[in-house]
Amino acid sequence: MNVRIPFGNAIVSLLALSLCAPGAKAQLAQGQTGPVEQHPPSVYQNLNDKGKPAGPAPKRELNGSWAGPIGSGPRDVPPMTPAGQAAFSLNKPENKYTLAGTNDPFVVCDPLGMPRKLLDQTRGVVFASIPNRMLQLWQYDRVWREIWTDGRDLPKNVGAKKGPDPRWFGYSVGHWEDDNTFVVETNGADDRSWIDGAGHLHSIDMTIEERYTRKDHDTLDLAVTINDPKFYTQPILGQNHFKWVPDQELDEQMCVPSEGIAYQNIIGIPAGDGGTTKK
Repeated sequence: MNVRIPFGNAIVSLLALSLCAPGAKAQLAQGQTGPVEQHPPSVYQNLNDKGKPAGPAPKRELNGSWAGPIGSGPRDVPPMTPAGQAAFSLNKPENKYTLAGTNDPFVVCDPLGMPRKLLDQTRGVVFASIPNRMLQLWQYDRVWREIWTDGRDLPKNVGAKKGPDPRWFGYSVGHWEDDNTFVVETNGADDRSWIDGAGHLHSIDMTIEERYTRKDHDTLDLAVTINDPKFYTQPILGQNHFKWVPDQELDEQMCVPSEGIAYQNIIGIPAGDGGTTKK
Protein backbone atom coordinates (compact mmCIF):
# COMPACT_ATOMS: atom_id res chain seq x y z
CA MET A 1 0.00 0.00 0.00
CA ASN A 2 1.34 3.40 -0.96
CA VAL A 3 0.46 5.78 1.88
CA ARG A 4 0.92 9.51 1.56
CA ILE A 5 0.72 11.22 4.90
CA PRO A 6 -0.46 13.71 6.13
CA PHE A 7 -2.21 14.62 2.90
CA GLY A 8 -3.91 12.86 -0.02
CA ASN A 9 -6.24 10.19 1.33
CA ALA A 10 -5.52 11.40 4.85
CA ILE A 11 -7.05 14.86 4.28
CA VAL A 12 -10.57 13.90 5.34
CA SER A 13 -9.43 11.97 8.39
CA LEU A 14 -7.22 14.82 9.53
CA LEU A 15 -10.07 17.27 9.15
CA ALA A 16 -12.32 14.99 11.16
CA LEU A 17 -9.71 14.76 13.87
CA SER A 18 -9.49 18.55 14.04
CA LEU A 19 -13.26 18.90 14.37
CA CYS A 20 -13.96 15.97 16.67
CA ALA A 21 -11.16 16.40 19.18
CA PRO A 22 -11.08 20.12 20.04
CA GLY A 23 -9.89 19.42 23.56
CA ALA A 24 -6.72 17.77 22.35
CA LYS A 25 -6.09 20.57 19.84
CA ALA A 26 -6.72 23.19 22.49
CA GLN A 27 -3.97 21.64 24.57
CA LEU A 28 -1.60 22.02 21.63
CA ALA A 29 -2.53 25.67 21.43
CA GLN A 30 -1.43 26.08 25.02
CA GLY A 31 1.93 24.54 24.25
CA GLN A 32 1.29 21.02 25.53
CA THR A 33 1.82 17.86 23.58
CA GLY A 34 -0.56 14.92 23.56
CA PRO A 35 0.04 11.26 24.30
CA VAL A 36 2.07 9.09 21.97
CA GLU A 37 -0.15 7.50 19.34
CA GLN A 38 0.67 3.81 19.25
CA HIS A 39 0.28 1.44 16.34
CA PRO A 40 -2.45 -1.20 16.70
CA PRO A 41 -1.29 -4.25 18.69
CA SER A 42 -1.30 -6.33 15.49
CA VAL A 43 1.85 -4.56 14.33
CA TYR A 44 3.77 -6.13 17.20
CA GLN A 45 2.29 -9.60 16.90
CA ASN A 46 4.02 -12.59 15.38
CA LEU A 47 7.48 -11.09 15.75
CA ASN A 48 8.75 -14.48 16.88
CA ASP A 49 7.98 -17.90 15.47
CA LYS A 50 5.21 -19.57 17.47
CA GLY A 51 5.10 -16.74 19.99
CA LYS A 52 8.42 -17.58 21.60
CA PRO A 53 9.82 -15.00 24.05
CA ALA A 54 12.36 -12.62 22.60
CA GLY A 55 15.93 -13.79 22.93
CA PRO A 56 18.80 -11.76 24.34
CA ALA A 57 19.98 -8.70 22.48
CA PRO A 58 22.94 -9.30 20.18
CA LYS A 59 26.00 -7.29 21.17
CA ARG A 60 26.50 -3.92 19.47
CA GLU A 61 23.89 -4.63 16.83
CA LEU A 62 20.98 -2.49 15.62
CA ASN A 63 20.87 -3.51 11.97
CA GLY A 64 17.42 -4.22 10.58
CA SER A 65 13.86 -2.92 10.55
CA TRP A 66 12.00 -1.52 13.56
CA ALA A 67 8.38 -0.43 13.97
CA GLY A 68 7.60 2.51 16.22
CA PRO A 69 4.68 4.73 17.23
CA ILE A 70 3.62 7.69 15.16
CA GLY A 71 4.39 9.92 18.15
CA SER A 72 3.53 13.51 18.98
CA GLY A 73 6.72 15.01 20.33
CA PRO A 74 8.01 15.21 23.91
CA ARG A 75 5.29 14.84 26.54
CA ASP A 76 6.40 17.76 28.71
CA VAL A 77 8.20 20.96 27.78
CA PRO A 78 9.87 22.95 30.61
CA PRO A 79 9.42 26.70 31.06
CA MET A 80 10.92 28.83 28.31
CA THR A 81 13.39 31.67 28.63
CA PRO A 82 12.26 35.10 27.40
CA ALA A 83 13.99 34.39 24.06
CA GLY A 84 12.25 31.04 23.78
CA GLN A 85 8.87 32.53 24.65
CA ALA A 86 9.32 35.29 22.07
CA ALA A 87 10.07 32.73 19.36
CA PHE A 88 7.21 30.46 20.44
CA SER A 89 4.70 33.34 20.35
CA LEU A 90 5.24 33.73 16.60
CA ASN A 91 4.07 30.21 15.82
CA LYS A 92 0.54 29.09 15.08
CA PRO A 93 0.11 25.35 15.59
CA GLU A 94 -2.74 23.57 13.87
CA ASN A 95 -5.66 23.63 16.31
CA LYS A 96 -9.34 24.50 16.40
CA TYR A 97 -8.58 28.22 16.47
CA THR A 98 -6.12 28.39 13.57
CA LEU A 99 -7.01 25.57 11.18
CA ALA A 100 -6.13 27.73 8.18
CA GLY A 101 -3.47 29.89 9.75
CA THR A 102 -0.89 27.38 10.95
CA ASN A 103 2.71 28.06 10.04
CA ASP A 104 3.85 24.57 10.99
CA PRO A 105 6.56 23.72 8.42
CA PHE A 106 5.24 20.14 8.43
CA VAL A 107 2.03 21.27 6.69
CA VAL A 108 3.92 22.61 3.65
CA CYS A 109 6.20 19.55 3.55
CA ASP A 110 9.36 21.15 4.89
CA PRO A 111 11.57 18.50 6.51
CA LEU A 112 10.64 17.60 10.08
CA GLY A 113 14.31 18.04 10.96
CA MET A 114 15.86 17.48 14.34
CA PRO A 115 14.79 16.73 17.01
CA ARG A 116 11.20 16.40 15.78
CA LYS A 117 12.05 13.48 13.52
CA LEU A 118 12.98 11.41 16.57
CA LEU A 119 9.65 11.86 18.35
CA ASP A 120 7.01 12.71 15.74
CA GLN A 121 5.94 10.68 12.68
CA THR A 122 8.64 8.12 13.48
CA ARG A 123 6.76 5.04 12.21
CA GLY A 124 9.28 2.58 10.72
CA VAL A 125 13.06 2.96 10.86
CA VAL A 126 15.94 0.91 9.50
CA PHE A 127 19.48 0.88 10.91
CA ALA A 128 22.38 -0.08 8.65
CA SER A 129 25.94 -0.16 9.95
CA ILE A 130 28.69 0.45 7.40
CA PRO A 131 32.38 1.28 7.94
CA ASN A 132 32.82 4.45 10.01
CA ARG A 133 29.14 5.33 10.23
CA MET A 134 25.64 4.20 11.13
CA LEU A 135 22.90 4.93 8.62
CA GLN A 136 19.36 5.59 9.80
CA LEU A 137 16.53 5.37 7.26
CA TRP A 138 13.15 6.71 8.32
CA GLN A 139 9.94 5.50 6.72
CA TYR A 140 8.10 8.80 6.76
CA ASP A 141 9.34 11.02 3.91
CA ARG A 142 12.06 8.48 3.00
CA VAL A 143 14.67 10.38 5.04
CA TRP A 144 18.14 8.95 5.60
CA ARG A 145 20.73 10.19 8.06
CA GLU A 146 24.47 9.63 8.65
CA ILE A 147 25.78 9.09 12.18
CA TRP A 148 29.59 9.07 12.08
CA THR A 149 31.31 6.49 14.28
CA ASP A 150 34.95 7.16 13.32
CA GLY A 151 35.74 9.19 16.44
CA ARG A 152 35.46 12.64 14.87
CA ASP A 153 34.25 15.64 16.87
CA LEU A 154 31.09 17.55 16.12
CA PRO A 155 31.69 20.74 14.09
CA LYS A 156 32.05 24.01 15.96
CA ASN A 157 30.56 27.44 15.24
CA VAL A 158 27.76 26.09 13.07
CA GLY A 159 25.94 28.98 11.44
CA ALA A 160 28.65 31.48 12.41
CA LYS A 161 30.98 33.30 10.03
CA LYS A 162 33.41 30.82 8.48
CA GLY A 163 31.57 28.00 10.25
CA PRO A 164 29.61 25.21 8.54
CA ASP A 165 26.01 25.81 7.55
CA PRO A 166 23.21 24.44 9.73
CA ARG A 167 21.34 21.44 8.33
CA TRP A 168 17.80 20.20 8.83
CA PHE A 169 19.10 17.04 10.50
CA GLY A 170 22.24 18.57 11.94
CA TYR A 171 25.59 16.86 12.33
CA SER A 172 25.74 13.59 14.26
CA VAL A 173 28.39 11.35 15.80
CA GLY A 174 27.80 8.09 17.66
CA HIS A 175 29.50 5.43 19.74
CA TRP A 176 28.66 2.29 21.67
CA GLU A 177 28.62 3.01 25.39
CA ASP A 178 28.30 -0.68 26.19
CA ASP A 179 27.19 -3.80 24.33
CA ASN A 180 23.54 -2.71 24.16
CA THR A 181 23.50 1.11 24.20
CA PHE A 182 24.29 3.26 21.16
CA VAL A 183 24.70 6.97 21.97
CA VAL A 184 24.33 9.73 19.40
CA GLU A 185 25.27 13.41 19.82
CA THR A 186 23.91 16.01 17.41
CA ASN A 187 24.38 19.74 16.89
CA GLY A 188 23.95 22.27 14.10
CA ALA A 189 20.24 21.61 13.47
CA ASP A 190 18.51 24.27 11.36
CA ASP A 191 16.45 26.47 13.66
CA ARG A 192 13.56 26.63 11.18
CA SER A 193 12.42 23.21 12.39
CA TRP A 194 9.95 22.82 15.25
CA ILE A 195 10.45 20.51 18.20
CA ASP A 196 6.80 19.40 18.14
CA GLY A 197 3.43 20.18 16.59
CA ALA A 198 2.68 22.65 19.36
CA GLY A 199 5.12 25.16 17.90
CA HIS A 200 8.06 24.91 20.28
CA LEU A 201 11.24 26.04 18.59
CA HIS A 202 14.94 25.60 19.24
CA SER A 203 17.95 27.80 18.75
CA ILE A 204 20.95 27.11 16.54
CA ASP A 205 22.87 26.30 19.74
CA MET A 206 20.70 23.29 20.63
CA THR A 207 22.38 19.93 21.18
CA ILE A 208 20.69 16.54 21.28
CA GLU A 209 21.62 13.25 22.90
CA GLU A 210 19.96 10.02 21.74
CA ARG A 211 20.39 6.79 23.68
CA TYR A 212 19.25 3.65 21.84
CA THR A 213 19.10 0.73 24.28
CA ARG A 214 18.36 -2.72 22.93
CA LYS A 215 16.70 -4.41 25.90
CA ASP A 216 16.32 -7.77 24.18
CA HIS A 217 16.36 -9.05 20.62
CA ASP A 218 12.99 -7.49 19.77
CA THR A 219 12.85 -4.32 21.89
CA LEU A 220 14.63 -1.00 21.32
CA ASP A 221 14.13 1.98 23.63
CA LEU A 222 15.12 5.53 22.72
CA ALA A 223 15.74 8.26 25.30
CA VAL A 224 16.18 11.78 23.92
CA THR A 225 17.65 14.74 25.81
CA ILE A 226 17.38 18.16 24.15
CA ASN A 227 19.63 20.85 25.63
CA ASP A 228 18.93 24.42 24.61
CA PRO A 229 19.58 26.85 27.48
CA LYS A 230 19.02 29.80 25.15
CA PHE A 231 15.33 28.86 24.80
CA TYR A 232 14.53 26.60 27.79
CA THR A 233 15.26 26.67 31.50
CA GLN A 234 15.79 22.90 31.67
CA PRO A 235 16.55 20.06 29.23
CA ILE A 236 13.61 18.65 27.29
CA LEU A 237 13.23 14.89 27.70
CA GLY A 238 11.56 12.57 25.23
CA GLN A 239 11.27 8.86 24.65
CA ASN A 240 10.30 6.41 21.96
CA HIS A 241 9.99 2.64 21.69
CA PHE A 242 10.50 0.32 18.73
CA LYS A 243 9.85 -3.34 18.04
CA TRP A 244 11.86 -5.60 15.76
CA VAL A 245 10.03 -6.43 12.53
CA PRO A 246 12.26 -8.72 10.46
CA ASP A 247 12.27 -8.21 6.70
CA GLN A 248 9.75 -5.39 6.95
CA GLU A 249 9.20 -3.48 3.70
CA LEU A 250 8.68 0.18 4.56
CA ASP A 251 5.70 1.72 2.79
CA GLU A 252 6.26 4.93 0.86
CA GLN A 253 4.87 7.65 3.09
CA MET A 254 5.52 11.05 1.59
CA CYS A 255 4.56 14.62 2.35
CA VAL A 256 3.61 15.93 -1.11
CA PRO A 257 3.42 19.76 -1.50
CA SER A 258 0.58 19.68 -4.04
CA GLU A 259 -1.49 17.59 -1.64
CA GLY A 260 -0.55 19.99 1.14
CA ILE A 261 -2.13 22.80 -0.87
CA ALA A 262 -5.30 20.73 -1.27
CA TYR A 263 -5.33 20.09 2.48
CA GLN A 264 -4.99 23.80 3.22
CA ASN A 265 -7.86 24.58 0.84
CA ILE A 266 -10.16 22.05 2.48
CA ILE A 267 -9.58 23.31 6.00
CA GLY A 268 -9.10 26.96 5.11
CA ILE A 269 -11.84 27.82 2.62
CA PRO A 270 -15.33 28.33 4.12
CA ALA A 271 -17.87 25.60 3.35
CA GLY A 272 -19.71 26.22 0.13
CA ASP A 273 -17.31 28.92 -0.99
CA GLY A 274 -15.63 26.70 -3.56
CA GLY A 275 -12.51 28.78 -3.40
CA THR A 276 -14.11 31.78 -5.12
CA THR A 277 -13.87 34.30 -2.29
CA LYS A 278 -11.36 37.00 -3.03
CA LYS A 279 -9.23 38.35 -0.25
